[in-house]
Amino acid sequence: MTTPLTRPTLYFVGVTTKQSSIMKVFPKWSEILGLGADIAGYDAPPNAPAEAYRAIVEQIKHDPLATGALVTTHKINLLEASRDLFDELDPSAELCGEVSCLSKRDGKLIGHAKDPITSGLSWQAFVPQGHWGRTGGYVLCLGAGGSAIAISAFIASLPDAADRPKKFIAVNRTTPNLERLKKVHQKLKTDIAFEYVHNEDPLRNDELMAQLPPGSMVINATGMGKDRPGSPITDAGIFPERGLVWELNYRGELDFLHQARRQAQARQLIIEDGWIYFLHGWTQVIAEVFDITISDEVFATLDAAAASLRR
Repeated sequence: MTTPLTRPTLYFVGVTTKQSSIMKVFPKWSEILGLGADIAGYDAPPNAPAEAYRAIVEQIKHDPLATGALVTTHKINLLEASRDLFDELDPSAELCGEVSCLSKRDGKLIGHAKDPITSGLSWQAFVPQGHWGRTGGYVLCLGAGGSAIAISAFIASLPDAADRPKKFIAVNRTTPNLERLKKVHQKLKTDIAFEYVHNEDPLRNDELMAQLPPGSMVINATGMGKDRPGSPITDAGIFPERGLVWELNYRGELDFLHQARRQAQARQLIIEDGWIYFLHGWTQVIAEVFDITISDEVFATLDAAAASLRR
């Protein structure tokens, strides 16, 4: 259920929105950017009924004080349940079959897939230039939802072959997400070899990780450690030597992140959590919804403000 709005409000559509740092951070950001806006969380369980998604999209579409929304976890399901309510979708939303941002322009409700941009900015913040050409490493992406779609779409667009991994292996516990990911990949013009593995056994994920060449990247895109307990690998799993580890979560138990950190020195790992992804994800949506430009200087100011309030 949504409550009546009294001020311009940006919605946050997620699973456990009250636990997110953004609920403390956004008021400060709104002050810095002069938005004069509030934020409201809208929680739904993963794979919620279509009515739950349609209700929030209807609210945003018809309430003049609802400025738009950022969507996590539900990006694919929300669009599938409410595609007819959108007046426009941007090209990335059409390609990826998801929306992570809802904005309004001239009475039209527009759906955007911002994750290819935000994942790209986050990727470039920690992956050394030319890394894949030097190492021959692969990407093992544990999880095949919206983040996997966005990351793979971004890396396929990189012009320099040395910045693209030769192989991208996607693992998921259900087949529909793998099939959806495969359909997106078939639309891409790329030399990356994609593989799809249907698996939910952490021991099998350990085996897949052990087969990676040195310099490979392992991504936790499952939501485990945040929306669901645990990790997609076991404590016995060995990360690739001189590898990259990307935990897409920045809050929660973060079991996968802790597993990587225990091996960081011995395996010479570069480890990244989801904090920069979080910052880019929100600032890209805020810029779109409120039709503003966020410069590098302003981004740094927002980063500092958020870090001081980070849980």
